[in-house]
Amino acid sequence: MTPPSRIAVVGSANIDLITFGDSFPLPGQTIFGQDFDLGFGGKGANQAVAARLCGAEVAMVARVGSDLFGPATIANFQSQGIDTTYVRELQGLASGVAPIFVEPSGQNRIIVVKGANDRLMPDDVDEAAPMLKQAACIILQFEIPIETVYYTIRFARANGIRCILNPAPGQPVDLAEVRNVDYLIPNETEAEAITGLPVRNVEEAKLCAEHLVMSGVPRVIITLGAKGAVLASNGASDLIPASQVATKDTTGAGDAFIGAFATFLAEGMPEMEAVSDACLYATLSTTRVGTQKSFLLRADFEAERRVHTR
Repeated sequence: MTPPSRIAVVGSANIDLITFGDSFPLPGQTIFGQDFDLGFGGKGANQAVAARLCGAEVAMVARVGSDLFGPATIANFQSQGIDTTYVRELQGLASGVAPIFVEPSGQNRIIVVKGANDRLMPDDVDEAAPMLKQAACIILQFEIPIETVYYTIRFARANGIRCILNPAPGQPVDLAEVRNVDYLIPNETEAEAITGLPVRNVEEAKLCAEHLVMSGVPRVIITLGAKGAVLASNGASDLIPASQVATKDTTGAGDAFIGAFATFLAEGMPEMEAVSDACLYATLSTTRVGTQKSFLLRADFEAERRVHTR
């Protein structure tokens, strides 16, 4: 049997505070919600857990606070079998949190408070270099300082390590730095923030992805939720459709996609197949409530995959 690939995630760890309601309050208004859920999150942590559940060997580079949430976050990583050697608890700081508001349709709105995540610096990447150099892939997001993201991209390129950047939350980027990644994976709103181009449908997503490739980014995947994902490279783009399911909660679906895609690609799966399977993995996560707790074990995913590919 082929040994599991090592995925390293340099990124955020948050606590998700999820409120379900029929509507959102107006300014100054107080309303009742329908339900509440608390779970472990943060884009970096979510992607690490998804990769681990898909079968990868995973290590995390992150910072948490000295509050109630910090030790619990580290314990959660360890319970998942994720290497926490380079997850540090910073005294006097709060851990990152993400209040999440979910509509009946499953659509969500999120406010991220970075907390200790904002103290993950380039020096911390250097400290983790011995581990990072053993990775088949490094995954990054924008919930840590941008200087650390760009530094890690350069580190990955210098050491010949595949690098995936999820530019979330969406913001303008330095394309000179981003050109050094192997895959740039935004969703529609993040792609718009980067390019200034509209991404309201599949055709616009293709044009946006092709624009990024022409700008020097080697490969671009724009995730489109229930529509699937657009993959672009060398001036061409393709839509990989998603399976249709009964959606309950879309929270974390993009992170599920990235963790799964990184794992499948590191295993040697062909690119288009890896995108297709990652779409299915992410889609299946929306049939459950929560973020990390909605992600499937690899064996359960393979069983669902057989059903959906008949």
